[in-house]
Amino acid sequence: MVHLPFRGAITALITPFRDGAVDEDAFVALIERQIAAGIHGLVPAGTTGETSTLNHDEHRRVVELCVQTARGRVPVIAGAGSNATAEAIDLARHAKAVGADAVLVVAPYYNRPSQEGLYQHYAAINDAVQIPVITYNVPGRTVVDISNETLERLSKLPNIVGIKDATADLTRISIQRLTCGPEWVLLTGDDPTGLGYIAHGGVGCISVTANVAPESVAAFYNAALARDWDTALYLQDRLIRLHKALFLDASPAPTKFAMAQLGLCSDEVRLPISPCAEAARPVILEAMREAGVI
Repeated sequence: MVHLPFRGAITALITPFRDGAVDEDAFVALIERQIAAGIHGLVPAGTTGETSTLNHDEHRRVVELCVQTARGRVPVIAGAGSNATAEAIDLARHAKAVGADAVLVVAPYYNRPSQEGLYQHYAAINDAVQIPVITYNVPGRTVVDISNETLERLSKLPNIVGIKDATADLTRISIQRLTCGPEWVLLTGDDPTGLGYIAHGGVGCISVTANVAPESVAAFYNAALARDWDTALYLQDRLIRLHKALFLDASPAPTKFAMAQLGLCSDEVRLPISPCAEAARPVILEAMREAGVI
């Protein structure tokens, strides 16, 4: 396995909408803002990008537009998850064709595969497409949990290079470091536990909060990866209420609300996600002030 430059603050991009359609101009501007802020990578068409309500043409367009806009300045890890293996392969092939650097593939949701089924799902993608694959374990959304034993098996496959771990279980990291090898890419998908994740040996985060506060999130991971723990702790304390506030309602509604306050896009979401709850809005605004965003 070759070491890959997937580390630091990697933004799980929202997909901005206007009048029911993808707002491409806003999306391009968001990407430019992220790169200017020093972010280390981009994930289009993931959970935060509302991929579950994008049609196939929109999904492909969002990935292609992200790759075109990034122009190689930062890695693009394209969302390519599905609960149908054939569809995940198709999305991964498209991501490779348009120049994405890797794909993020969530554990198949709803149909609740066994550990063997999970292994075979990722193995089929590994065999079908020559592109780095980052597994995504988020049992709260998928109802299945990719075990450390299954990840150890997957780490032996040439194209399966790491994990986005959204379990918030920091003990998994040490086991994976021991069993999956030193080149296994350990990314958290849980902003609030980022400091602990890096301290346990992780190398970065696929971050929701980075949509709103990219400079601070990038600075936090720069400090944490440099083992500048005083700076990292200061930034963790400054960001923690924003990390939590962005999940006071179904994601990404709070994030889009926050970004709308900054004039970056509309707060429009697609059903079954509804606009950010009124009760959450003042808490989000206060957290933004505490984080120095407004």
